[in-house]
Amino acid sequence: MSWLPIALVAVPLLGAVVSAVPAVRDRAVAWGIAVSAVVLVLAVALAAVFDHARPAGMQLQTDRPWIPGLGLRFHLGVDGVSLPLVVLTALLTFLCFVHLAGHPPAGGRPAALVVTLLVLEVGMIGTFLALDLLLFFVFFEVVLVPMYFVIALWGGAGRRAAAVKFILYTLLGSAVLLIGLLVVRTQAGTLDMVALAGRHGSGMARSAQILAFLAIGLGLAVKTPMWPLHTWLPDAHTEAPTVGSVLLAGVLLKMGSYGFARIAIPVLPEGAAALAPWLGAFAVAGIVYGSLACLAQRDLKRVIAYSSVGHMGFVLLGFASLTPVGLNGALFANVAHGLITGLLFFLAGAVKERYGTADMVRLGGGMLRRLPYIGSLLTFACVASLGLPGLAGFWGEMLALLGAFRPAAGLSRPLFLVFMAVGGLGTVLTAAYFLGMLSRVTHGRAVENVPAEPLEPPGPPVATAEGVREVLSEAGEGAEPVEPVATGAAVAALDREWAAQEIARASAVAADEGEAGATGAARALGPGVADAAEVGRGRRSFGDVTVHELAAWLPLVALIVLFGLWPKALLAVTTPAVQSLFGSGVAP
Repeated sequence: MSWLPIALVAVPLLGAVVSAVPAVRDRAVAWGIAVSAVVLVLAVALAAVFDHARPAGMQLQTDRPWIPGLGLRFHLGVDGVSLPLVVLTALLTFLCFVHLAGHPPAGGRPAALVVTLLVLEVGMIGTFLALDLLLFFVFFEVVLVPMYFVIALWGGAGRRAAAVKFILYTLLGSAVLLIGLLVVRTQAGTLDMVALAGRHGSGMARSAQILAFLAIGLGLAVKTPMWPLHTWLPDAHTEAPTVGSVLLAGVLLKMGSYGFARIAIPVLPEGAAALAPWLGAFAVAGIVYGSLACLAQRDLKRVIAYSSVGHMGFVLLGFASLTPVGLNGALFANVAHGLITGLLFFLAGAVKERYGTADMVRLGGGMLRRLPYIGSLLTFACVASLGLPGLAGFWGEMLALLGAFRPAAGLSRPLFLVFMAVGGLGTVLTAAYFLGMLSRVTHGRAVENVPAEPLEPPGPPVATAEGVREVLSEAGEGAEPVEPVATGAAVAALDREWAAQEIARASAVAADEGEAGATGAARALGPGVADAAEVGRGRRSFGDVTVHELAAWLPLVALIVLFGLWPKALLAVTTPAVQSLFGSGVAP
């Protein structure tokens, strides 16, 4: 079954190529669902044939010459560290395509988005399967270009600046990462990750290990992201479309933390021991900073983005402890964060689509009364993210703090006890900002400009044609004469400031497609405004959860509960593999 890792990389790549065929392009989203479903089936098959009796050993390996002159090999395989992340990637990608079936991209060009997401899946899965350092780096870089286009072409009003910031930060981190990998190659004489992990740093001078760990750690820290290298993340999340935010938080951030577990710690143990206190210090700084930043945010997506900085701080703290317990906590938190934050961004996208904004002040309260299912799922996701016992978010943070309580020999225990105490403060702050967000959005009284109950079916807010014409005129667009449409108490829901921002964003999208004026803008408008700009349509959807949304969200809910009540389902796979990384388990 060694063909399974190859198939996991080849299938989405072939799917992206076939997507360019005109007959397929017309049904691009359905094709994306089919291809990602095949990849998910292959990932589940990989987990099924995986020998769970020896998860520490590298299994289902494919090792073939790639560039013989340079000694490079196309080496793929899976063990207990990478298996959960491969399945998580396949699952989240499939759910993103299911979501797209009911929510076409606001910027149009669905076929291009499908191709972009499939190429993105190739890079994400390949990163977790690669067992050659240079092959790892190639897959690590493959994801940058498609994610750049996901943000730049289908994002919000500030999408261009956010995409440029994302690519600049990550490319700079990648350059430093490559330097570290070349130092390892020079010192060890090989790029084979299995062989390097088996040596546990033998044959490499301590100074070289410190230098390599510093370079590799900085490169991975940008993608993780670690404070203070995180500043690209809030803008990218805020401007990215829903599927982009889900994959960015659910998978791309895990690629950086996975590099610590796969390369930095097992290959460079002396470098890790020397720099672990610094890694722990930056980790807890990120925990506190992310939490405090969340308390100051008004935008729902920015709250979730900054919360990722704090949660990934717990992952880095687990790595910094250099103990099997801490590393287990980091890997568990990786998976839990992917599930929970993926669900949160799905829900944030649904809220913004219905209300036309993610600003919590303008959202007001009372969501549980207006949208009971979405409000309840948002409450569940927030409670899971703040680490409630019985849900997946609890175990990763608890094990990371436990690892800091008893760090590896040679590390200062008093220092790590301080880290543990600061991390514990971070859990309190996490509860504060999530509960505060829920009290402002799901509870309380609804604001006057959004109806407490839906209007006549489908019952969404309405806007006058005169108001849309006036906004178009102020934005410098020539509005087509339209007939007045229904008015009512919800006219103010599409206030002039918000509508002007959406018109500007839509005009930019329309310009990309060669359209101009109000007609092009109206065609490019997202679900929040397009209905108000179209002739004869004065309402936008304000219904509760849809079938496509439930299909995309419920698997995440089920897994969050499963891993919360039965953490052994994941720990039984990762624990032996983690022990082998420290040289105390079965050799790979």
